[in-house]
Amino acid sequence: MSIFANVADHRNPASIASRLRRRRLSFFTDLLATLPAPVTILDVGGTAAFWKAAALPIDSVNVTLLNLRHEPGEDDGRFTRIIGDACDLGSYADGSIDVVYSNSVIEHVGSFEQQRQMANEVRRVGKRYFVQTPNKYFPIEPHYVFPGYQFLPLEMRAFMHTQFRLGWTPRETNWQAAMDIAGSVRLLTVAEVMRLFPEATLYREHFAGLTKSVIAYHGW
Repeated sequence: MSIFANVADHRNPASIASRLRRRRLSFFTDLLATLPAPVTILDVGGTAAFWKAAALPIDSVNVTLLNLRHEPGEDDGRFTRIIGDACDLGSYADGSIDVVYSNSVIEHVGSFEQQRQMANEVRRVGKRYFVQTPNKYFPIEPHYVFPGYQFLPLEMRAFMHTQFRLGWTPRETNWQAAMDIAGSVRLLTVAEVMRLFPEATLYREHFAGLTKSVIAYHGW
């Protein structure tokens, strides 16, 4: 649990994840500051809590939060919440959003083909985009905080979920549920991110000399 707190727990301001997130937000804020207000932002898979904690200039942006299901929390007039699929943004016209933002979502949408569908939709509807995802080849898997987890066979990963609490995920006693959890994340390599976002500039987040995650951004 101490490894989890020091590495991946965003509630711990001293964790690696929190420090990288602050750095990432500073980078995004600098990009955002170059745009005339108000700016429309479509956050694919995001939460109101994230934007509130980020201390970004909320009054100069209009943020829409798109998720597969209703995001719990108090109503806040600064945010629009909609139900939608990251792989199908058909309700938005081409280039209709100033900035499409997505943080640690694309690795959860399914196969590489589904990840390509999400990437194509982000590129289509956004005049600009900012998409972050963990690097598959960083040695500690960020969701389950276990070294090399992402390289194990699916059945081995599922077995681990029936034996241990891993990261945020409690121990699972049902085998099929454990299989579903084990198959719910497909981490991307840097080369795959470049294939999905060929026109993007790639920003690498480093820890201990290794690329922990990558940001594909474009339009600035």
